[in-house]
Amino acid sequence: ISINQIEETNRLCNRKFMLSVVVEHIFLLVLVTLISVLQNAFFATKVEREGKEHHANTSAFERVSCANRNCMDSYPTFLAVLWCAGLCLNQAPAAFAGLVYLVARQKYFVGYMGQTSQSTPGYMFGKRVLSFLFLMCIVGIFNLLLVRYFGNDFKDTVETITTAASVLLLIP
Repeated sequence: ISINQIEETNRLCNRKFMLSVVVEHIFLLVLVTLISVLQNAFFATKVEREGKEHHANTSAFERVSCANRNCMDSYPTFLAVLWCAGLCLNQAPAAFAGLVYLVARQKYFVGYMGQTSQSTPGYMFGKRVLSFLFLMCIVGIFNLLLVRYFGNDFKDTVETITTAASVLLLIP
């Protein structure tokens, strides 16, 4: 066995280890993202089914189609703040907030299929969750800047606060 073979083996082992560490730090975010993709597929299926069962110009189809469009309009914002909050601060409360957001979005969609006024609670709850995720992003970025320029790291303290605060999202 040559030294080059040993060095190459060490590099491969280090890559596998680094990959497992990276995956460990984003695993929950990946799960929430995949669940959101399944939810989008469910919404699209509802629109398709409503279009086939009724003609595309009925009020029921219009409501389902509009609810789907509204959900898709906010989807990029959701993904951006979910991943930013999870990467810059802590993935556990970000993933929890992401799941809460998906429940709120489901409530919005189902409410919109009935009367549009029934969708308001889901919409407002979803806005609150997005605001929480956005705040997590800002705090995470601010902490990274503090570490970079001043050497102060408040990440543990902030993680504890956000983990505790994420449970408050469940209060209506």
